[in-house]
Amino acid sequence: MYSFSTVYDAPAGYVEYQPYTVALIKLDEGPLVTAQLTDVDNEDVHIGMPVEMVTRKIKEEGENGLIVYGYKFRPVLQDVR
Repeated sequence: MYSFSTVYDAPAGYVEYQPYTVALIKLDEGPLVTAQLTDVDNEDVHIGMPVEMVTRKIKEEGENGLIVYGYKFRPVLQDVR
C-alpha cells in the first residue's frame, strides 16, 4: 500500500459505512489504483502493508435494494497450508 486516508464525513450513499479507509494501492504491474480497504481495523492500517484485491458490496441502490459490488482491498491473509 502506497498511501491511505480515513473518511469520517462520507458522501451521500456511503454515510452508513463511515468511518472507512481508502488507500492508494501500487499494483505489482506498476499502476496505482484507489480503493476502499476492508476486513481491517482503521488503527491497523499502515503504509507498506501488503494487500490483496477482493470483491465486496459497495452499496445498495433504489427501491428494490439493488446491491452494487466492486473491488476493495484487504490485508493479505496468511497461508495456512
